[in-house]
Amino acid sequence: MAEARELLAGHPVVDGHNDLPWALRQQVRYDLDRRDIAADQSAHLHTDIPRLRAGGVGAQFWSVYVRSDYAGDEAVSATLEQIDAVAQLIGRYPADLVRALTADDMEAARADGRIASLMGAEGGHSINNSLATLRALHQLGVRYMTLTHNDTIDWADSATDEARHGGLSDFGREVVREMNRIGMLVDLSHVAATTMRDAIAVSAAPVIFSHSSARAVCDHPRNVPDDVLAQLPANGGVAMATFVPKFILPAAVEWTLAADENLRAHGFHPLDTTGEAMALHRAFEAEHPRPVATAATVADHLDHMREVAGVDHIGIGGDYDGTAFTPAGLDDVAGYPNLIAELLTRGWSRADLAKLTWSNAVRALRDAEAVARELSATRGPSNAVLQSAT
Repeated sequence: MAEARELLAGHPVVDGHNDLPWALRQQVRYDLDRRDIAADQSAHLHTDIPRLRAGGVGAQFWSVYVRSDYAGDEAVSATLEQIDAVAQLIGRYPADLVRALTADDMEAARADGRIASLMGAEGGHSINNSLATLRALHQLGVRYMTLTHNDTIDWADSATDEARHGGLSDFGREVVREMNRIGMLVDLSHVAATTMRDAIAVSAAPVIFSHSSARAVCDHPRNVPDDVLAQLPANGGVAMATFVPKFILPAAVEWTLAADENLRAHGFHPLDTTGEAMALHRAFEAEHPRPVATAATVADHLDHMREVAGVDHIGIGGDYDGTAFTPAGLDDVAGYPNLIAELLTRGWSRADLAKLTWSNAVRALRDAEAVARELSATRGPSNAVLQSAT
């Protein structure tokens, strides 16, 4: 553990996905006096500043997620409210959090001892089929967009919904091209494997998986198949392993399906983390003991992902405050040293761990910026529109 903490002091974690803004929306409607993350919030949240510091986090992509049953202008407005919530957090805690838009900003934050705060939009429904809205989100600081969330949208198939496009539609390919042109990372977590393959084929810039693990280790559609992992070296992309037990532990998959159905039966969305919903989860767990993942479970995925994609193409995306349950030892954002310690016991070198925690994610963003400079010099904004919703 001492070696893990020492390594993280120099090469802190870039975490690809944290749902704190949505948790703040659900729990207190962004009332930061009621959830002051400068203090311990372990009774309510996975995330607060003391635990981010204890966990060795140096950069965080805050998810500006909105549920995929939000549609049209409602989805856009809610995304803007999420962006505003991140701005409020950065403004309230300037000694610890600093806005970051570029790879250079991330490095400057690390040098200054602050946590680089970036944003990722989770789901293409957030742009309401509008490339102008996509560009507006980028101007507001959003640096990746997950092409879908749980539901298939008008131009891209989701991993957890019925396929309608065989991957990306023509408009979906144009979305990827425009993301390349403006320097917004294409995030392929949540999308169908066909969408992953289509996006990598189209993208001129590195793609990321902000919070997905290896399907060969746990056969869940939210994870990345080996043939896709094997394409990351040529693309330059990064797959960031998630900690969500139902995606990483095979025994947890069936249990989670039953627990989610229990929530639905009581009128709650499976992603609801309000007090009443969590009480229902705890009651269900008391009657049906939950299979528990550990840091070793995550390490198994990272071992496999390193073997298939290579050490230059993996990272970490915990999905804290976006999941009801977390692995033992990775209970909250203070837990990253436990994962690094586990990987050290497995013989990972310090150089490889530095790539996993910091360098790979920073490089992917830097490379996307370089591609954007080249593309924007040769073509202007796309004004393509979705011709028909299928």
